Amino acid sequence: MSYLEKYKEWCENAYFDTETREELLELKGNEQEIQDRFYRDLAFGTGGLRGVLGNGTNRMNIYTVRKATQGLANYVCKKAGEEKGVAIAYDSRLMSREFAEETALCFAANGIKAYVFPSLRPTPELSFAVRRLGCIAGVVITASHNPSNYNGYKVYWEDGAQITAPLDAEIIAEVNAITDYAVVKTMAKTEAEEKGLYEVIGSDIDDEYIAKMKELVLNPEQLREYAKQIKVVYTPLHGTGLVPVTRILKEIGFEQVYVVPEQEQPDGRFPTISYPNPEDPKAFAMAIELAKKVDADIILATDPDADRLGIYAKNTQTGEYVSFTGNMSGMLICEYILSQRKELNKMPNNGALVTTIVSSNMALAVAKEYGLACIETLTGFKYIGEQIKFFEQQNSYQYLFGFEESYGCLIGTYARDKDAVSAVMALCEAAAYYKAHNLTLWDQMLRIYDKYGYYMEDLHTITLKGQDGAERINRIMDRFRTENVLSIADTKVKALRDYENDVVINYGTSEKTTTGLPKSNVLYFDLEDDVWCCVRPSGTEPKIKFYMGVKAKSLEEGKEQLEKLKQAMNDFAEETK
Repeated sequence: MSYLEKYKEWCENAYFDTETREELLELKGNEQEIQDRFYRDLAFGTGGLRGVLGNGTNRMNIYTVRKATQGLANYVCKKAGEEKGVAIAYDSRLMSREFAEETALCFAANGIKAYVFPSLRPTPELSFAVRRLGCIAGVVITASHNPSNYNGYKVYWEDGAQITAPLDAEIIAEVNAITDYAVVKTMAKTEAEEKGLYEVIGSDIDDEYIAKMKELVLNPEQLREYAKQIKVVYTPLHGTGLVPVTRILKEIGFEQVYVVPEQEQPDGRFPTISYPNPEDPKAFAMAIELAKKVDADIILATDPDADRLGIYAKNTQTGEYVSFTGNMSGMLICEYILSQRKELNKMPNNGALVTTIVSSNMALAVAKEYGLACIETLTGFKYIGEQIKFFEQQNSYQYLFGFEESYGCLIGTYARDKDAVSAVMALCEAAAYYKAHNLTLWDQMLRIYDKYGYYMEDLHTITLKGQDGAERINRIMDRFRTENVLSIADTKVKALRDYENDVVINYGTSEKTTTGLPKSNVLYFDLEDDVWCCVRPSGTEPKIKFYMGVKAKSLEEGKEQLEKLKQAMNDFAEETK
């Protein structure tokens, strides 16, 4: 069916409500907008749905959400999981509550019990709830850190992690098999409640979630003495983090916590920021202003679903606040946890650190220092969560810490997704510990660089929207894959890892081996002098991403090297039309 035929069906079919049909009819004559809304079905990928809000097959709306849920419900029924049920959470985004309700009622109409949070919750708490309630699956309505016109639908399985192979392909097949919206089931909420198919999740889950995190505190003595001395500025960026973050900090002893008032309350419009992403320095503008007023030690920001954490810390030498990348904050927390476990004789013989291929290579050095296995996965925290499952199934390693460069980490195994709430707890505990040793977090970061080397990383992103943009992204990837790239920014390439074709090519010996990881459209260039570059299309946005890392002798040298790499990768993309 062509995009115009799909458009006509949505305009005329009484299945779609009057408001939807009228809004679409107003687009008549706007061929570009109609094409963008209907040229494809919003892809249900390996993590679920994510897209722009609006009417049409290529948009997030109640109809595409119902369709996705019906496919997932069909799969749950095939696995005889109706009795176990599905847990459902949502964040502060526009339409999140409505999509959560539609999801719950579709499951209920299929005889699957829906456990629904009564109000917004962090994504990692959904992961925790799936395991705690013994559900077969979970869904959280969120578009993470995307702009305000986006929303999404993440799917989790009974281990608490997002779906991975082979489950992802099997569920995708069920969703794609639904070609007629009329077969999608739903029911009234009152009927679902009467039949025991709709249950509101109680506050006991919140209490247990917080309690599990508090069990991970390593130095309660320092916390009792020094936490009250540390000033923390925090912004939830209009998202879900306010209640759990302020609660955990209060319960472990932090008394001077200042929340940015303009960004305190949930608001899916994100009125004070254009991009609710703690990776974006602009998101910290109000928090930095408040930090200067109260003379804060640390500035923290969580994204709308509170699974990512961004931080700034004061440089006492200059008085300025210094930003930490996701790699830096991840390594800071990691070094604290591992050093304290070692000091307290809590280090297992079979410990493992888990990271991703685009994260800092400092992880390899840290793992070696503490005698741990370091396991690299594809990009995406679901693969880190999957490793925890493998460790348990195979009785192989004990998970100690996992992180990815995109500002996400997980301490402990109470959940199976990155958790900014526990990251806040661990980071602030570390701040209290280092305060006891007359060190700031920035001082400690410099000590880490001195210990392991100046591993530094950067990310360059190019946005290419629409069908034309998607085709250009494909051309860029094809060119990187087919051209013989022998050097990048005058640094020689030693090897190429092509995860799509599962091959590693050693340019020195011409030897070919396999990657050892699942198939993915990712290219990774190993360069001389501990330099690397990686390119991959985003799985959730119309973007192509260029990751790069170096090991330098100083911060200044590292910044210079990264800028050269970034320019070289950008030039290659710009030349590909």
